[in-house]
Amino acid sequence: MMRVMKFLKTMMALAVCILWGGETAAQELTPRLYWPAPQGTKVLVAGYSHASGDVFFDRSIPLYGVDSRINVGILAYLHTLGLWGRTSNFLVELPYTWGNTKGAVGQTRARRDFSDFGDLKFTLTVNLLGAPSMTPQDFLEFRASPQPIVGASLKVVAPTGQYESDRLINIGANRWATRAQLGSVIPLSPSWLLELEAGVWFFGEDEDFLPGAREQDPIFSAQVNFIKRFRPGLWASLDFTYFAGGRQTIGGERLDDTQHNAKIGGTVVIPFAGRHAVKIGYANGAVTKYGSDFDQFLFTYQYLLR
Repeated sequence: MMRVMKFLKTMMALAVCILWGGETAAQELTPRLYWPAPQGTKVLVAGYSHASGDVFFDRSIPLYGVDSRINVGILAYLHTLGLWGRTSNFLVELPYTWGNTKGAVGQTRARRDFSDFGDLKFTLTVNLLGAPSMTPQDFLEFRASPQPIVGASLKVVAPTGQYESDRLINIGANRWATRAQLGSVIPLSPSWLLELEAGVWFFGEDEDFLPGAREQDPIFSAQVNFIKRFRPGLWASLDFTYFAGGRQTIGGERLDDTQHNAKIGGTVVIPFAGRHAVKIGYANGAVTKYGSDFDQFLFTYQYLLR
């Protein structure tokens, strides 16, 4: 029985690491990432997301009924800059995560509850073509007659979150992760936009991972967003993302867990009272082969400081 419990705990650690490792990052749905704003714009964001569902990985592992309920509170700050004369954004995100994961091996079941700060995230976005640094008046003219945009972004996840090598479930990943991405915004009409994004995640090594040092191949992602603009600040989008890769090596053993997954979702942003807006989003798994298959709900409040 002790050996069964030890195996179960190890597999649950793997499950949580899979859920909150590179896979959830690759599954981010980010409509309007490259849409410009006037230089000097500052936005404070407070948000909440809830994810629930199964975790899929190698079927040779006899772990059944894995189910997670994950809540994340987010504080973020966005500042629009004018780097190299181009519209650019710098975003900082601090998450706090709490929830639980359940699973079973045979007739033995276990549950783990957790709560703590997650890893800090930093994102720099620069529009390379079609969106020079703008004054408020320039932005009003651009919004009335949008032009095609090509941009690039770099996202860095720092290993600042809670992590203890002797704990089964950790909020932090205990490794650096970086995403490089190219994106384009194509106006289809004055009120419809098509946004295309392609990127790749790179992961550092987690030398303290419980079953043995963890390495992971890059994860490649592609995203398509169809965006409808109703009036200034009010918009909705249909979002689709596909990601592949991320095969892991744990304790020197190469796993057969390469991912080929897709998610579909929707986003609505509603402005009110001048400087305020709420953003509501939902996504679920359309296709899942290994990795995480979960439903996700997102609600954020945005306050325009300037």
